[in-house]
Amino acid sequence: MASLRAVFGAWLAAARTRRQSFGLALPSPAPWSAWAAAMEPTPRWLAGLRFDNRALRALPVETPPPGPEDVLSTPRRVPGACFSRARPTPLRQPRLVALSVPALALLGLEASEEVEAEAALFFSGNALLPGSEPAAHCYCGHQFGQFAGQLGDGAAMYLGEVCTTAGERWELQLKGAGPTPFSRQADGRKVLRSSIREFLCSEAMFHLGIPTTRAGACVTSESTVIRDVFYDGNPKYEKCTVVLRIAPTFIRFGSFEIFKPHDEYTGRAGPSMGRNDIRVQMLDYVISSFYPEIQAAHTCDNDNTQRNAAFFREVTRRTAQTVAEWQCVGFCHGVLNTDNMSIVGLTIDYGPFGFLDRYDPDHICNASDNAGRYTYSKQPQVCKWNLQKLAEALDPELPLVLGEAIVAEEFDSEFQRHYLQKMRKKLGLTRVEQEGDGTLVAKLLETMHLTGADFTNTFYMLSSFPADPSDSAEFLTRLTSQCASLEELRLAFRPQMDPRQLSMMLMLAQSNPQLFALMGTQANVTKELERVEHQSRLEQLSPAELQSRNMEHWESWLQEYRARLDKEKEGVEDTAAWQAERVRIMHANNPKYVLRNYIAQNAIEAAENGDFSEVRRVLKLLESPYYSDEAATEATATGPDAVARSTGEQFSYSSRPPLWAAELCVT
Repeated sequence: MASLRAVFGAWLAAARTRRQSFGLALPSPAPWSAWAAAMEPTPRWLAGLRFDNRALRALPVETPPPGPEDVLSTPRRVPGACFSRARPTPLRQPRLVALSVPALALLGLEASEEVEAEAALFFSGNALLPGSEPAAHCYCGHQFGQFAGQLGDGAAMYLGEVCTTAGERWELQLKGAGPTPFSRQADGRKVLRSSIREFLCSEAMFHLGIPTTRAGACVTSESTVIRDVFYDGNPKYEKCTVVLRIAPTFIRFGSFEIFKPHDEYTGRAGPSMGRNDIRVQMLDYVISSFYPEIQAAHTCDNDNTQRNAAFFREVTRRTAQTVAEWQCVGFCHGVLNTDNMSIVGLTIDYGPFGFLDRYDPDHICNASDNAGRYTYSKQPQVCKWNLQKLAEALDPELPLVLGEAIVAEEFDSEFQRHYLQKMRKKLGLTRVEQEGDGTLVAKLLETMHLTGADFTNTFYMLSSFPADPSDSAEFLTRLTSQCASLEELRLAFRPQMDPRQLSMMLMLAQSNPQLFALMGTQANVTKELERVEHQSRLEQLSPAELQSRNMEHWESWLQEYRARLDKEKEGVEDTAAWQAERVRIMHANNPKYVLRNYIAQNAIEAAENGDFSEVRRVLKLLESPYYSDEAATEATATGPDAVARSTGEQFSYSSRPPLWAAELCVT
């Protein structure tokens, strides 16, 4: 931190010298707006961006405390405000890693190599765009189920809101631009590896069709910070990197928790406890800005209860739909705290995320999640729990009993509806809805789990399931060939508890079942017993026996699938046309590749050695995750490696194992 301030001080002094040598006086640095207006370079490529920072007008902004320049980033409690003024801390020699052309197009920008220097200057935070007003957002959050009190943008800064000629409004944010009042004891920086992961995954999720914040640019530098990558006592210097994030808003569930009274378990309270006037302001702003149709439908209401209920109902539906989309592509968020839940239903804050390789409902992608709170299979219920906390945060403007009723009425039904609708498309079942479709999907996932099948590859391969039963043997061989080996399964199903701990828990369950129930570990113990039993069976298998068993599992499910397809095509006159349409729908809903850890890690390692071409190649690849005739033609024209990418062969489970180390630390 001191070195960064020294660099900044030297830069400022040099700027004063340059300006004074031309007879220009440098304004006092105390007023940020005056300093910015006098000091900022003039953009060319970005000159057309027009800022209208409505959030800072509509919501209370903290009055900056008196003192020197760096007082803006002094850690402190921020009562009575939704934002605090901030300023990016300059980086040494910022350098562009990559730009996302589709994301920047939202702002009306066309990206090219000629604009890289300007992008590095402004998207690193080293210079501010005219009209931008850097600020940090104040919010709280329940982290791993416990109220953590004030959190806020500790490593991100609101730049402002850009209004486009298309009539859209986009909030710009720099993540990793330096300390803010909410940085606590941290430095407000992000490093190259975590920034590349967020940059790539934000864009990957969008092109998969999943609601998400966007990433327009990734800029690294020669400035460094110390990070302990594996939390093993071996820290190293890593390059500071900034990501330009784009979204309609970054307001989240935790934004409404700043009003929370003292928590009965942690004793913590929100910094604006008791300020219902600000809660009303936030609701008015969020609903009028991001749910205008709801605002318009309730303009004549005597009070806002029904409006607020309609708003919360829509937030609940959007959240249910988004998490259903996650489950259908095997995405695991990893940190589903209330401060990481978007108020407009977007996927937000990419940290220790991961996509499933071998299907495992208990997959944990966050090394800090020791209790498995945020496993893949628990994501829907965690999101529902977070909505209940949002309901509490909206009370009394939305009576709690009404908010809880909305969650109970809407979430599970909307999740199941959207999930099953998507899964039917993934299986090519679009003409007829059958009551047993949910069971068919559940049995498919169970078969994947038992055989260690790759989630993405299995769904993609099912699009080539032969219409003629006589061709099934070859398909079955190909399908089982991408399942996990015996060694991989033994590793996957290894017990998680120390045998002595498990024995003690079983003794407690027998001797004092009431205490055992209160400890809330019954589900974990049951899971552990299942693992022990499964591991025991695996130890007795040979590779040939495993292959035979896998064949039996898949043959059984494929028979049910074929029977379901037969019902699907009943009454169809042109079977060939039906088959072609089924395959088209499956290709449009089953990606041929996702951002697996090893893909991101390869790009990170190249970038850490100064080669950003792999980041840019992967970014381009992620723009077209679904199979199309055009993509196949283009791939064929560019060589065998591209053909492998287009068919998904490169991403088979056994060809390249996932690099789990990539998930351990995302600071």
